[in-house]
Amino acid sequence: MVVPMYNIEGQKVGEVELRPEIFEVPINVPLMHQALVYQLASARAGTHKVKTRGENNRTKAKWYRQKGTGRARHGSRNANIFVGGGIAHGPVPRDYSKKMPRKMRRAALRSALSVKRGDEHLVLLDALGMETPKTKDVTEMLRNLGLDGSVLILLSEGDEVIQRAARNLPNVKVLRANYINIKDLLRYDQVLMPMDALRTVESMLG
Repeated sequence: MVVPMYNIEGQKVGEVELRPEIFEVPINVPLMHQALVYQLASARAGTHKVKTRGENNRTKAKWYRQKGTGRARHGSRNANIFVGGGIAHGPVPRDYSKKMPRKMRRAALRSALSVKRGDEHLVLLDALGMETPKTKDVTEMLRNLGLDGSVLILLSEGDEVIQRAARNLPNVKVLRANYINIKDLLRYDQVLMPMDALRTVESMLG
């Protein structure tokens, strides 16, 4: 599969042949969903906690006498039926992370990249570099390339200038190519990838 390559002015400067084992694999929707669930579950802290009636700091004295009041018998105000009492069957700290083999996770990434390529939502640049961190430069570049939706910009290595220039744009995210993940690929409409970032992705998934 041959796709065009552009510069930051939006002019076509060449063509690039994408590796079919990465960008032309069969689309596996259940595998992408499994990888997304794996990533979201692994990101959960699992630190939620409530106090049970045994952990609540209230008086342990009997609320009122056992007989003669006409009311139900109670021995503690820590019971979960009272306001301020303990919580019954509440959440406790737990590990939400799931297991998924690396081969399956990378296969899901290949499938997501193939979706972007098939929908023509993958845009390749010859190079991406800026001297000053100006948001209007990023906005102008995206306009020249015809990218009007949400955009994921992949870089081969961290670039503070580009990250600062794009961080004020709500629909743009800058990410290092070796941190590519299924969540961001599915969340953003287009993927903008310079050639050096493409080589990084190919070395990871090839």
